[in-house]
Amino acid sequence: MTFELERRVGIESVLKACRLCETVRASLLSDETIGKDDGSPVTVADFGAQAVVSYHLAATFPDDPLVAEEDSHLLCQGENAWLKEVVTNHVKRISPDLVDHEILDAIDRGSGEGGPSGRFWTLDPIDGTKGFLRGGQYAVALALVEDGLVVLGVLGCPNLPLDSSGPNGHRGCLFVAVRGEGSAMQGFKDSVGQRIEVKKLIHPSQALFCESVESSHSSHDHSARIAQVLGIDKPPVRMDSQCKYGIVARGDATIYLRLPTRESYMETIWDHAAGSIIVEQAGGKVTDMDGKPLDFSLGRRLTKNRGIVVTNGELHEPVLRAVQGRIQNLG
Repeated sequence: MTFELERRVGIESVLKACRLCETVRASLLSDETIGKDDGSPVTVADFGAQAVVSYHLAATFPDDPLVAEEDSHLLCQGENAWLKEVVTNHVKRISPDLVDHEILDAIDRGSGEGGPSGRFWTLDPIDGTKGFLRGGQYAVALALVEDGLVVLGVLGCPNLPLDSSGPNGHRGCLFVAVRGEGSAMQGFKDSVGQRIEVKKLIHPSQALFCESVESSHSSHDHSARIAQVLGIDKPPVRMDSQCKYGIVARGDATIYLRLPTRESYMETIWDHAAGSIIVEQAGGKVTDMDGKPLDFSLGRRLTKNRGIVVTNGELHEPVLRAVQGRIQNLG
């Protein structure tokens, strides 16, 4: 099965969401951000991107559940009526036929629970909200999961340079992967992608790390110790979001570690589904810290996995040994 229709609709959905996000970011006001119950920020673009992708997917695949990060309950609170109006106005610029309640319903379609059987989509409407707010990297990350296995990933990175050697050149990268068909990257205005592959490298000392900007998301101290064990003296590339999966897949970096800062932390599936298949189909490898594959069959979180280790494949075993040898306690 080629998933050609799913691929096309997924790309269309993500590009629409990226267009909304860039429009929002160009005019974003500091008070257009509110805090969720866990203290993390959520913006007009998070809600709007989820509504756009959800509605577009449902138009073609109405029976497919969606597992996504946001819901509309904050928008429905009286003190946030102004924010709801801003969100709906932005969505209507992309999908002008929608009315307000349809936009809220589209956001709330993201309440799916996932699971081991059947198929569902999973979406992070803005992965890297803090990067989005600071003018750094962020991504719209969409994946299709069938019977617990990610079969399609689409990753839109509006602020990522197409060519890492020319960081001031054209920006806007779309990464697409279909299981068994490889990974590709294209500009937002391109109709055809170019095949991408991880960088072939067998000596860990030559590797380049990438990691999260936020030390609360991944332990910088642990990563620094692991780099020292591997003989890596290059400073890490720090960026927000699943853009890190993208730069590993296209060979700009060779190792991405996401090492939990506390024992109880569990990753969400939408933070890794799209990125993981893009790296794997580019020839890389993605596991948890114990070397186990990421298990997307257990609901909204990766409850059986601890941490994330992403490499070009050839370096995976030495990196795992370094991780397992250095990290004894995560508390």
